[in-house]
Amino acid sequence: MSGRLFVVATPIGNLSDVTLRALEVLREVPLIAAEDTRLTHRLLARHGIATRMISFHARSTAGRLDELLAHLRGGADLALVTDAGTPSVSDPGEELVAAWGLEGGTVVPIPGASAVMAIVAGSGVAGPRWAFEGFLPRSGRERSERLARIAADDRGTVVYEAPGRVAATLTDLARACGAERPGAVGRELTKLHEEIVRGTLGELAGRARSGELTLRGEFALVVGGRPERSAQDVGRDADPAPALAEVERLVAGGLSRGEAAKQVSAATGIPRRRLYAAPDSR
Repeated sequence: MSGRLFVVATPIGNLSDVTLRALEVLREVPLIAAEDTRLTHRLLARHGIATRMISFHARSTAGRLDELLAHLRGGADLALVTDAGTPSVSDPGEELVAAWGLEGGTVVPIPGASAVMAIVAGSGVAGPRWAFEGFLPRSGRERSERLARIAADDRGTVVYEAPGRVAATLTDLARACGAERPGAVGRELTKLHEEIVRGTLGELAGRARSGELTLRGEFALVVGGRPERSAQDVGRDADPAPALAEVERLVAGGLSRGEAAKQVSAATGIPRRRLYAAPDSR
C-alpha cells in the first residue's frame, strides 16, 4: 500500500494555535517535509516531537519532489508543512499535492490556523460571501484586470500584501473600488503586535501613505463587496470624468480601449459606450 500525504496547517504566529490532530500526525509520521526545517523545529521542540525532517520549498529541485513521491510510493506516510499556515494556500506544496493526487495517492488535509479566516472573522467587513485573491500581481495589465474584477464583485475580497506595498495597493483599491468602499487592514494576525484597522479604502490608503499605519509584519487586506445599489443607478448618477481617466490609465498600461471600457463599466455602472470614445472625440 502507498503512503498517505498529510497536508498540515501550522500556526501563523502564536505557537499555541496548533490542533491536537496536527501534533498527533507530526509525531506519528516517519518524515516531515518542511519549507524551513529551522522554523518547524521550534514548533516540534515546543511539543517534544523528534520526527525526522527534510526541506521542501518553492526553490527545491525536481529531484526533491521525486524523492518525496518515492517515499510515498514505498508505503510510508509523509507530513507536509510550511513556515506558517496551510501548504498550497499562498504557500509552497501544491506541486507535491497535485502530483500525488494524480497518482491516485491519498491526501489528507489537517486544517488549522488561517490568516484568511482570522481577518474575515475579525474585520466584520467581508460579509457572508467573499473571495480570496492571495497576492495581487505587482503591475501591468493583469493587476488592472484583477482590481477591476474586485471592484465589480458584490462579494467581499481578501488579499495578502507585503508591508512595502500596502500603501500602493490600498491606493489602487480605493481608485478601482471607490474611496468610500469599506475595508480593513490586518497586521501580524495572532502575534504579539496583532492589529486590525477598519475604515473606508480612501481613509486607509491615506493613513498608510502618511505613515499613520504601522507598515511592518505580514498583512491581510479586506475589501467590502460592491454595494447593492444597481449598476444602472450608479452609472446614471456618476460623474464620468474619473471613470474616463481610469480608462485612459488602463489603455496606457497596455489594455485595448474596448477592454478598458468594459472593465471600468463593470466597476462603475457607467455605460460602456460612454467610456469607449477616444479622448479627442468626446
